[in-house]
Formats: sequence, C-alpha cells, structure tokens
Amino acid sequence: MKAVVHHAPPGFDGLKVTEMKEAAPGRGEVKIRLKTAGLNHRDLRVLNRPRDTDDPVILGSDGAGIVETVGDGVSGIKEGDEVVINPSLNWPHQSAAPPEEFDILGVPTRGTFAHSIVIPAGNVEPKPEHLTWEEAGVLPLAALTGYRALFSRGGLKAGEHVLIVGIGSGVSTFMLSMAKAAGARVTVTSRSEEKRSRALELGADTAIDSDGDWEEQMKGEKVHLVIDSVGPATFEKSLGRLLPGGRLVTFGETSGPHVEVPLRPFFFGQFTLMGSTMGSSEEFRQMLDLVSAHQIRPVLDRIYPLSEAPAAFLRMKEGKQFGKLGFQIS
Repeated sequence: MKAVVHHAPPGFDGLKVTEMKEAAPGRGEVKIRLKTAGLNHRDLRVLNRPRDTDDPVILGSDGAGIVETVGDGVSGIKEGDEVVINPSLNWPHQSAAPPEEFDILGVPTRGTFAHSIVIPAGNVEPKPEHLTWEEAGVLPLAALTGYRALFSRGGLKAGEHVLIVGIGSGVSTFMLSMAKAAGARVTVTSRSEEKRSRALELGADTAIDSDGDWEEQMKGEKVHLVIDSVGPATFEKSLGRLLPGGRLVTFGETSGPHVEVPLRPFFFGQFTLMGSTMGSSEEFRQMLDLVSAHQIRPVLDRIYPLSEAPAAFLRMKEGKQFGKLGFQIS
C-alpha cells in the first residue's frame, strides 16, 4: 500500500511517500480501510524525534474510514462500519492526568497516512453522520485536545468569557466552535488580519491583534478562562487578561519551552494554571456527542492527495493554514 513514512535522516529529508506492506488484525484489533486523514503539528515534531530503529515508520494520528476486517474477540464492530479513529492510546477513562502507558497513534506505532491501519478495537468510534469523510478524517486529535482543554481542564461554562490565543490552528478553530456551542463568549487573537476576519465570520465575538495592546483592544475587559498554546510570546499578556480567580490552560509551546511567571500578580489574582494534552477515550466520546449535538464541522484549509504530503507538511510548518490540513486517501 502507498504510505507517508519517515525514514532517516531526521527532518524533512526523511519524509517519503513509498510502498509498505499491509497488516492483518490480531485478537482485539480491527483493520480500517482509510478514506481520509488529518495532519497535526505532532506530525511535524516526530520528524525530528529520536527513534529506536531506522526502519521506515508510517506517520499520522488522525483518520476515518471503513472497517474492513474484524479480529478475534471483537464485539460491537462489524465489517462495513463507518468509523473515526481515536488516536489516544491506553487512556480509557477520564482522569486528572494520562496513565504512564499513554501514547499517541503514529510513531512509534504505525499511523494513519496510508491506505489501511490496524488498531485496537477500542480506538474506533462511529463516524458522526453529519460530517463528510474529509471532515471526519481531520477531527480526532485536534478536537479531543480542544475539548479537554476547554471543558475537562478549563471548566468552561455557559455565560463565561474565554480568550483563545493564536486562532488559526486546527485545535483553536475547534475550540472556537465548541465554546460558542456551549454558550460562552469568545475572544481570539492573531497577528494576521485575515485570520482575525475569518474567526469573526465563524462566530468569535471579538478578534484582537496579538502584537497590539490587549488591554486597549479589549477595552479593559477581562476573561474567566484563557487557552494559550503559544507560550512565552504571549504568556504574560494572557495572565494580564484574567479576572480574579481566573484559569489559564496551556497545551503547547509554539514560541518556546520556557516562560517567566510574575508571581505577585499570579498569587494576588488567585489564578489557576493548568496543563493539558489530548484526552481519554471517555472524553473522545463526549467530544463526539458535542460535535453531533451541535452539528459542529471542522474548518478545512486544504485537502491533499497522499502523493503531495511534503507540500502539506510545509504549509503547516510555515503557519499558512487556517483550520485543518488533511489527506484524501480513497
């Protein structure tokens, strides 16, 4: 089968489209004939991730397709079922933090950028009926990450005001839609005027320039919750927009791995700082329920054929996308 793999050397030079052998499901597993798959920032990071072997590994964590073969011991799933893939491995129940055995589909396991994948039966769920294949294929990782950050960790409630820093990524566009569906007020930031305009079209109440004065642009208003995956470039500004007792959730570090926390404003403000990453199988199902109940659709940037994978990776690396990038497979 055709697959997008990473094979030494590290970085983009090791990114290849090649032929790989298909696998058969073992006990408790299913084989999915993939229709579409989604690209995430994780796929960029694993290009430079140290591995135990130089053998080619299939990339990709997001995907949707049709059940082709069901392994022994599997119940509740049958051939022909239309499914989405939960990329969160070995985290069945919602908890304060993932278990030690938690991992993410795709490197070191075989990923979704191929014509088929064999995965544990517990990692497939019915495809939401209102989504196209392209929309379903880009949904899982980003929507799960956004759901846990907003609700499980951030505790967002109807009537609250949330600030989403850095609109334009797959996760941030999902969070915008989810927060509005939950009855929250949403302010977003971006350096790009085009991305701010797109966010307003999608329902954001306010969109401000990340490089400008946030206090001035928000007319002094503060928020209950900030979701900041940018890091040091925006962290102090984010703290400055919190109401007393406010919460800040982070799940990324696109501008660097270290921040300085001004302690006096932090403890006098009674702020709560929380980390978040991905989510459990329970949260994945909760996210799908929310998506179905409110007919939420991913914002699609571009869908590429597998043969053009390097172009998709480059577009993400350069930050040109608004919403999700994905692959049409079959």
